Amino acid sequence: MKLLVTGGAGFIGCNFIKYLINKYNKYQIFNVDLLTYAGNLSNLLDIKASEHTFVYGDIAEYKYIENVFPKDIDAIVNFAAESHVDRSIEDSGIFIRTNVEGTRVLLETARRHGVKKFLQVSTDEVYGSLGLEGYFTEDTPLAPNSPYSASKAAADLLVLAYHRTYRLPINITRCSNNYGPYQFPEKFIPLIITNALEDKSLPVYGNGLNIRDWLHVWDHCAALDLVLHEGKPGEVYNIGGNNERTNIEIVRKILSELGKQDSLITYVKDRPGHDCRYAIDASKIKKELGWEPKINFDSGLRKTIDWYCTNRDWWEKIKSGEYRQYYERMYSHR
Repeated sequence: MKLLVTGGAGFIGCNFIKYLINKYNKYQIFNVDLLTYAGNLSNLLDIKASEHTFVYGDIAEYKYIENVFPKDIDAIVNFAAESHVDRSIEDSGIFIRTNVEGTRVLLETARRHGVKKFLQVSTDEVYGSLGLEGYFTEDTPLAPNSPYSASKAAADLLVLAYHRTYRLPINITRCSNNYGPYQFPEKFIPLIITNALEDKSLPVYGNGLNIRDWLHVWDHCAALDLVLHEGKPGEVYNIGGNNERTNIEIVRKILSELGKQDSLITYVKDRPGHDCRYAIDASKIKKELGWEPKINFDSGLRKTIDWYCTNRDWWEKIKSGEYRQYYERMYSHR
């Protein structure tokens, strides 16, 4: 199979490329990434040049994507996205450009070149917020509450429209919160791990009782692999880890694993429109494609903590410069 993977230098994208290379021998993978703040070529250093071709580029630039688009691509897997809610609240423009216009450009390119599968990697955040009961299903109405989730919902609707209008063979996956190696340290779990390792304060929004369903990135990659090869065209698949935890529970678990004190916890002003709870009903992908999450959350979290402990050079280089300026804007006055 000949694949175009967008955003493959980011967290989930780079893990997906590694997953495919480990599983399949003769796949050709072309990776297009703009290398914005969260894209990092060092995520791909352990991949042989013969296994992976990197192309620097912006998915929202139609002429550029058309010029670099490899011949006879079988499938596109679109990870490329601005994905941090706080950044979207600060400036939504780049989220609309990358997440909406970028998706449109890829869809149009896929249509023109007769691509056999377009897989849009989305998020459970497009469904909005849950109370303490119930689960998101694929039929849950879209009700995004942040500029980020609104941009992803808009992209999802475009993907569905290209299927219905042009019969483009598409799938959309909507996953719960991912964790694992190579995750950018502004995200919740790596932020808590790396700050704790540096004995810095751990910013927790509000009362810390917001609930998320956690999914290890390799379980997510296994699900994406199934949808890519076996997903029914036009279908949406929810992917969840069945691991609901409050934010403060996660923080205290990480502190315990690292032997750090709860005194590092600092409660900060909640962000606008902070969703209360996400929880995925993944029964469709389990029933139709036979997927099940295999990584227990406690063991997965321990392995993730170990990865950040043994890869300090990776995240210490990141937690400087532009990231540091952004971090100060987000948390210093809350």
